Amino acid sequence: MKGTAWLCLPLILFAACATADRPTAASTSNARLVSSLYEAFGRGDVPAVLGAFDQNVIWEEAEGSNYADKSPYRGPQAVAEGLFQRLGTEWNGFRVNPQQIIDGGETVVVLGRYAGTYKRTGKPLDSQFAHVWTVRNGRVVKFQQYTDTAQYARVTGL
Repeated sequence: MKGTAWLCLPLILFAACATADRPTAASTSNARLVSSLYEAFGRGDVPAVLGAFDQNVIWEEAEGSNYADKSPYRGPQAVAEGLFQRLGTEWNGFRVNPQQIIDGGETVVVLGRYAGTYKRTGKPLDSQFAHVWTVRNGRVVKFQQYTDTAQYARVTGL
């Protein structure tokens, strides 16, 4: 899509889990910031998520992931166009369900599960993840994803 109009699309993409598996309480401002990003994903508020990124943010997808082809993504626009937009168009009901936030100060680890159905194959995904966020001066400067890339390959057929 041209410009940023696609950012306004309703984002089922990152609907946060609204069950009893809510993330544990975050104690530092960095952990609270990361928690708020999952909440923004859940509301479909991509501009709020991108607005928390440092202009030089480095976003790394798991090695072997379908989305590691352009990894590392550098800068908010690269993350938006190279990853978020692709996820939003290739999946039905793709969700990021954080279950636990581990507060390490500058490093915040989030454990949870991805869910959704890949449009081309019609196969469902239910995969665990670990996200490692690095936050400095109130800005996300780095993100590293770990997930079951073999399951993604089976589900997507790629």
